[in-house]
Amino acid sequence: MTHRIGVRELREKLSLFLESNETIEVTRHGQTIGFFIPVPKRPGQAQREALLEAGKRMDDELVRLGLQEDDLLEEFRQWRDQRSHAT
Repeated sequence: MTHRIGVRELREKLSLFLESNETIEVTRHGQTIGFFIPVPKRPGQAQREALLEAGKRMDDELVRLGLQEDDLLEEFRQWRDQRSHAT
């Protein structure tokens, strides 16, 4: 099961979420902006299935938004480059 939280709550409780094995859907103003998918220390079948489900949800969200994975990756690279030049 995925836990849905806002960005503010993620920041406030980040250390707790990092210790958890729970997948987290992160939202901003009610809109999904990403997922935190922890890597299990000892992956079992349940964790593998959860990871596959998270990947499927990510694919579904890309389709819903009309985005292509390559376009999204390029936008992320540009954002990262702009961010690194700003500092």
